Amino acid sequence: MFGHSTAWAGLQRDEQRVRQGFWPKAKRIAATLPFSQDLLAAYYCAFDRQTPAQVKAALFGALAYFVLPVDAMPDILPMLGYTDDALVLVTALRMVSGHIRDEHYEAARRALARNLSDIG
Repeated sequence: MFGHSTAWAGLQRDEQRVRQGFWPKAKRIAATLPFSQDLLAAYYCAFDRQTPAQVKAALFGALAYFVLPVDAMPDILPMLGYTDDALVLVTALRMVSGHIRDEHYEAARRALARNLSDIG
């Protein structure tokens, strides 16, 4: 039903959304999220040239969901707003766990240690 070109277009659209919106949103709220290290590790894995295309697709989908302002549970709701984002991310991470390497988590730790100040 869906062709290769449709899947490729979806991947490109998600990648573009992540490129444009990830760092501004991460800088605003990452310090308050309990899953911020996983979120950043997923980002670094998604943009790693060694990451297979199907893994990138899963990660870009989850990261695009995080970036989009409209989702199942509005992000402005205190305590609950990011639970759906976390669930989408955890699901993607479980699907691709063998591809997120120590270097991705190390890059995430370094970014968080710098408070994301010189990124993006």
